Amino acid sequence: MRIYYFADIRLPLERANGIQTMETCHALAGRGHDVTLVARPDTHRPKRDPYEYYGLARTPRFAIEVAPVAGPQFARRVGYLSFALGRALGKARADVMFTRDLGVAAMFARVPPTLRPPLVYESHGYAPDVAAELPELIATARPAGQRKLRRLADNEARVWQQAGGYVTITRALADLLTERLGARDNVAVVPDGVRIGSNRVWVPPPSTEPAVVAYAGHLYAWKGVDVLLDALARVPPVRGLIVGGHEEEPDLSRLRERARQLGIADRVEFTGLVAPSSVPDRLTRATIVVLPNLTSAISSRFTSPLKLFEYMAVGRAIVASDLPAIREVLRDCVNARLVQPGSAAELAGAIAALVADAAEAERLGRAAFERASDFGWDRRAARLEPVLERARTS
Repeated sequence: MRIYYFADIRLPLERANGIQTMETCHALAGRGHDVTLVARPDTHRPKRDPYEYYGLARTPRFAIEVAPVAGPQFARRVGYLSFALGRALGKARADVMFTRDLGVAAMFARVPPTLRPPLVYESHGYAPDVAAELPELIATARPAGQRKLRRLADNEARVWQQAGGYVTITRALADLLTERLGARDNVAVVPDGVRIGSNRVWVPPPSTEPAVVAYAGHLYAWKGVDVLLDALARVPPVRGLIVGGHEEEPDLSRLRERARQLGIADRVEFTGLVAPSSVPDRLTRATIVVLPNLTSAISSRFTSPLKLFEYMAVGRAIVASDLPAIREVLRDCVNARLVQPGSAAELAGAIAALVADAAEAERLGRAAFERASDFGWDRRAARLEPVLERARTS
C-alpha cells in the first residue's frame, strides 16, 4: 500500500507529536508499505537528520519529503496546506492519505472523493473541547473565541462524515465522538506505542539509597508535576528525577522555583530537554516512575501518553492518576498503583509504600514490562492496517 502521511510539523520535532508520527510511519514501512511523510523543514541550525535524531534505521520504503515553506506561522501553514494538496492530487497519487492534523484532514474532506485518495484521520481529542480547556492548562495558550470553536466543531463533523477511515487513541474518545456526531463505520481504537527491542529481558531497579522517583515528559501544569513535587516533599529522603522541559518555556523555571520553595531542590534533578533516544536509559535508573496527570478533558478521555508506554517498557513500578484513559491500559495493583488525581497525599503514600516494599515494586514493574509488548510500534502499525485497507478498498 502506498501511504502519504501529512504532518504540518517541523521535523525533527522534540515533542510527542514528532516521535509518534515518525515511529508510526517507520513501523508501517517496516510492515511492507511504501510511506511518504510530508513535513516542514527543521528550523534548528545546523539542521538535524530525523532518522539520527529519533534513532531509527533508514529504510527504502520510508521517505521524508520536506514542504518548502518559510516565513511567519500563518505563511508556513498556508504554504504547507497548498503543498499537501498538490501532493495529494498529483499524478503520483497514494493509495491512502493519513494524518492526525484536523485542519489538513478537513481540507482534504472538502475535496470530492473522486479527485483524491481515500482519507484516514487519527484523532487525539475533540478539538473544541481541547481548545476551550487549553488556556487553563498551558501558560502560553490563548483563549479560543466562539468563532474558532464553531469552526473546529464544523471541521470535526466534516472529517467524521467524510474520512474513509477513523482512528482514535482511546476508547473514551471514540465513545464521545459517536455520542456527539453519530455512528460511523471503519473506526478503530489504536493507542500510542513504544519501541520494543528484540531479546528483551526485565532488569530489576537499582538498589540505590535513597530511592529515585522519575517523571518524563512535558511540564505543563495539567501534567501534574507540581503535585509530584509536593508529594516528594512528604517522603524524604526519596530523590526526584524530572526528565524534560524547555528552557524557553515558563514551566521548567516555575517547577525549579517550586522545588526550592518546598526545600527539596537539593534532591530533585531537572534534566531539561533531552533527546528521545536517551529517555529510556534515564528512566531505568529510577525505582518508581510517576504519571501524575490532573483531571481534565484531555487527561480523562483524550490522552494515550507516550511516557506511559515508555514507563512500561523499562519495567519500573508505575504510580499513575486514576483516570478513564489511563485505566484503558493500567490496572490498579495489577501492573500499577492508581491514585486520586491531584492528591499529593495519595501520591506520596503510594510512593512510600513501594519504597518500603521492594518486592511489590518489582512485581508491578515486571507486570508492566510484560504488558508493554502489546504496545510496540509494530503492533500499532498492525492495528492500523485494517483501517487503512478498508478505506483504500471502500
